[in-house]
Amino acid sequence: MKVIFLGTSDFSCICLDYILHSNHKVVAVVTQPDKPSGRGHKIIEPKIKTFAKQHNIDVYQFEKIRRDGVDALRAIDADIMVTASYGQILSQEIIDICPHKIINVHASLLPKYRGASPIQYALINGEKQTGVTIMRTEAGIDTGDMLISTKVDIDDDDNYETLTTKLAHAGGELVVKALDMIQDGLDKWTPQDETRATFTKMIKAEDTMLDFNMTADKLVNLTRALSPNLGAKFTLSGVTFKTFKLKKVVLDCDEQNGTVVCASPKQGLVIKCQDGAVMVELIQAPGGKVMPSKSYLNGKKVEIGTIANV
Repeated sequence: MKVIFLGTSDFSCICLDYILHSNHKVVAVVTQPDKPSGRGHKIIEPKIKTFAKQHNIDVYQFEKIRRDGVDALRAIDADIMVTASYGQILSQEIIDICPHKIINVHASLLPKYRGASPIQYALINGEKQTGVTIMRTEAGIDTGDMLISTKVDIDDDDNYETLTTKLAHAGGELVVKALDMIQDGLDKWTPQDETRATFTKMIKAEDTMLDFNMTADKLVNLTRALSPNLGAKFTLSGVTFKTFKLKKVVLDCDEQNGTVVCASPKQGLVIKCQDGAVMVELIQAPGGKVMPSKSYLNGKKVEIGTIANV
């Protein structure tokens, strides 16, 4: 089948690559507009745009696809559209362009974790397993009928980056299988059970601040979900640090939650939390490099008893 692929992220690139190595033909890629990035505000194009150009695929970038994309996409005369981490809500007019409509590669086992951040929330909630679902796109948010799904185990050392890669490869295999089924008329769709639906929201800056009144497990899981693209944040003496890896520490003391109970080059930075403590394995000071907290404390002093986030 002739496929229009809509995506933006690294997840999208991996899924697209699987389709390119299938019997289906990608006739166009749709992604988000180029955006300024970094201190110099250099204009950066989405990775999938670079990837598509390397494979001589036409690329379309609509500021608002519902407003600008209808005529252009209809003129391509494709059989189906595939979305994978695209980032814009599609109108019914867009959905109806192709004979086989639109299918979406969603990184959860629907109806669990609908919405913008299914991978992050699987980690935040300490799930041991998640997966990928191929669903039919409708005007609602991840509410369409399901075709096939596959489970993916979450390892204890997985973070957002590693889990995204695992899910993308699973999704790439699955979407090719789905396209084959649709082409052969073997697609049987199952409605989602609305009573089991859960929802995720977009991760915002305020969601990245660690709360040391939480349990160690919750702090570790939140940090995994934010690593390495955002980083979890905490403040010490008015300075905001990022951490990309925490380790649970068994600790029995009466210190206030958020208290620095250890800060040495030998033992690292340890902060009291609800049910023990966490050791900051990786830390980044403002304008600095990511490094082990033990290395950071070789050159910088943090006072025992300092309260985080005060």
